[in-house]
Amino acid sequence: MNIQDKVWKVGKWVGVILAIFLAVLSVKELKSIGYVGDENRVTSTISVDGTGDAVAMPDVATFSFSVQETAKTVADAQKAATDKINNALKVVRDAGIADKDINTLSYNINPHYEYQNAVCSYELTPVSSGVAVSSLQVASPVRYCPPGKSVLTGYEVSQTIQVKVRDLSKAGSIFTSIGSLGVQNVDSLTFSVDQPETVKAEARAKAITDARSKAQILAKQLGVSLKRITSYYESSGPYPIYGMGVKAMAATDSVAAPSPEIPAGEQKVTSNVSITYEIE
Repeated sequence: MNIQDKVWKVGKWVGVILAIFLAVLSVKELKSIGYVGDENRVTSTISVDGTGDAVAMPDVATFSFSVQETAKTVADAQKAATDKINNALKVVRDAGIADKDINTLSYNINPHYEYQNAVCSYELTPVSSGVAVSSLQVASPVRYCPPGKSVLTGYEVSQTIQVKVRDLSKAGSIFTSIGSLGVQNVDSLTFSVDQPETVKAEARAKAITDARSKAQILAKQLGVSLKRITSYYESSGPYPIYGMGVKAMAATDSVAAPSPEIPAGEQKVTSNVSITYEIE
C-alpha cells in the first residue's frame, strides 16, 4: 500500500469519527430543547402571614445593688466597701440564693479630688527709684490671688452586684433587707422567664399553624393545591415587662421598712411568620 492510500484511509476514519461526534452532539442539543427555560420558569406561589402569642408567668427576678466608699487611702476605702458588700451578700446567701446567681457587674477604684482656691494676699506697690516722695505719699496695696488647684483628698471604691432570685416570694424581703444595710443603691428590679426559648417556640408553632390554615383556605378558594414551602421568615417581639419597678436607697434609721408587695405580672411574646407556598 502506497503512502497516498494510507493517507486516504486515515482521513476516511477521521471523517467517520468526526461525523459520529457531531451526530451525538446534535442529538443531545435536540433533546435539551424541550427543557430550555425549565430552571428559570415562573413558579406560581402564594404568600401568607401568621401570628401566634404565648403568655408565661415570670419565674425569675433580677436586681442590683452597689456600694461606694471614700477614704484617705485605698486600703481604708476597700475595707469600708468590702464590709458593706459582705454584709449584703450574707443576707442574700442566707435567703437561699446560690452563688451562680450572684454576679459582680463592676469594681472600681478611683482617686477623689477636690478643687481648692488659693488664699489671696495683698502687696504694696513699690515706689520707683529717683522719684521724690513726699511724707503724704503711701504705696498702694495690690490684691494678688494665685490660681487654684485640684488636691487629692482620698480614694473612692465602688462595687456593683447583680442578684437573680428564683423564688419570687422572697424578692420583696431580700430587696428590703439589702436596702437597710447602708448600701447606696438597690435598683433595677425586673422580672423575666428563665427559659424564654420555650415560650418563643410555643408562639412560633401557633404562628405557623395560623399561616398554614390561611394558606389552605386561600388555596381552596383559588382552586389550586399547595405543593411545598419556598420561603419562610419569622420575627418575634421582645418580652414586655409588667409589674412594679422598685428602687430603694440606703436606710436613714434603724427601723426596718416593711417588705413591699411586688407583683410580677405576666409576659407575652408574639411571633410573626411569613410563608410562601408553591401552588399548582
